[in-house]
Amino acid sequence: MNVMAIQQFLLCSLAVNYAILLVWFFGFVFAHEAIRKLHSRWFRLSPEQFDHVHYAGMAAYKIGIILFNLAPLLALWLTGITG
Repeated sequence: MNVMAIQQFLLCSLAVNYAILLVWFFGFVFAHEAIRKLHSRWFRLSPEQFDHVHYAGMAAYKIGIILFNLAPLLALWLTGITG
């Protein structure tokens, strides 16, 4: 596998992961109450706890995207390796 293929993979992975994060965010913003009602069937969470769990989950997911997709991609681009 050459470096160009790795760069393309990381770029596609970055795009897909950010799309998932955006869908999660917009779903949370625009369907907040419906999602909370659905989750309240399974878990006893106050609205504050529900918001906290989702906010923390989105933050952890975003940190994972940055750590595992964006940072290696930037490292490859900045080193100038073209493969």
